[in-house]
Amino acid sequence: MQLLTIVAILFSIGGVMFALQNNVPVTVNFLLWRLDSSLAMVLLIALALGGIIFALVSAPSTLRRHWTLAKQQKRIEELEKAHNALEKKLAESLKADQNNSSPVLDPASPEGTSHHR
Repeated sequence: MQLLTIVAILFSIGGVMFALQNNVPVTVNFLLWRLDSSLAMVLLIALALGGIIFALVSAPSTLRRHWTLAKQQKRIEELEKAHNALEKKLAESLKADQNNSSPVLDPASPEGTSHHR
């Protein structure tokens, strides 16, 4: 994202430099509209309109991406909470299982060793 901003700034600087070096009067006709201005002003207006159009065209996809990212972050938090709850429940279950198991002497073994059930 920062690289794109840097490229846009460099492009804008280049456009301004080009416009300042081409400062001759021009007439722009568009449909019924007519503009008499310097070439520099026409180029700067065209550059600004291009930036505005780009921003308007890219805004929906950017907003959609941010919305999807927020939704995924929320889902990750929910899954992490569920995971932590299951880990806690498993630990409690293992602890309870260890407390309930008691050593039992095995009469078949020669030393009477104990085994856990």
